Amino acid sequence: MDYSMLTKKIRKDIFLTAYSASVAHIASAFSIVETMYVLYEQGVLRYNPENPQDPDRDYFILSKGHGSLALYNELSRVGFFDKDVLMSFSKPGSILGGEPCYPNTPGVECSTGSLGHGLSFAVGIAKAKKMDNRKEKVYCLLGDGECEEGSTWEAIMFAHHMKLDNLIVLVDCNKVQKMDTLEAVMGIESIRPHFEAFGCEVFEVDGHDIDSIRECLLKDNNTDKVKVVLLNTVKGKGVSIMENNPKWHWRLPKKKELKYFMSELDISEEEIRVCKELT
Repeated sequence: MDYSMLTKKIRKDIFLTAYSASVAHIASAFSIVETMYVLYEQGVLRYNPENPQDPDRDYFILSKGHGSLALYNELSRVGFFDKDVLMSFSKPGSILGGEPCYPNTPGVECSTGSLGHGLSFAVGIAKAKKMDNRKEKVYCLLGDGECEEGSTWEAIMFAHHMKLDNLIVLVDCNKVQKMDTLEAVMGIESIRPHFEAFGCEVFEVDGHDIDSIRECLLKDNNTDKVKVVLLNTVKGKGVSIMENNPKWHWRLPKKKELKYFMSELDISEEEIRVCKELT
């Protein structure tokens, strides 16, 4: 199935939300669009928008909290709150902060954004579920740059020792962080051997191929190992001047750059005007 028009629409909505707020990590949200769509709309996560604290729900932790707009967009799409709420993003009194904040936002399980902490939180939930003989799963999405944080490996070490096969770690492997590429900053070409060395069962997929992501996430884990899915993605996916370019980690387009976003995401002049009125 061709999902290109759908994912373009999602990226358009994310951009318009960011533009109306005059702030956002757009590129980091764009790289995880397909993953978030699969989690929430392809039968992977169990959740209940009418009762966000449903005890039978699965848990999702967005450890790379700067990708929040991709999460907020999905929460809106599946009914946790109205789409109109997106345009309040990062404004005074909004339930949508620049990075996820618990318990302000329905569907958000953990306050994140301080990189390296989300996985430890997810490991704690997974361990508690095991102790209570519960069947719910815990999903945690990291950035590959975030894996430079030592606390990530402390959490993985504990999860492996405790045989937390109810924990699924997703890694957005876009190979670009705030200032440069991962390889330039820390000399890391691939993080797969690191997760394997810590005893995880590691899978690797195209992070922009919805069918491949869904198939991997729905595949039964027949071991007692932590499941790690490395999602090979493009930071800034969907807008040519933003793709794989570190300078877009935290910025909005200037006037001359805006035409690329408008053309490649099918954004009209009227939609831009409305966003400007909301800033």
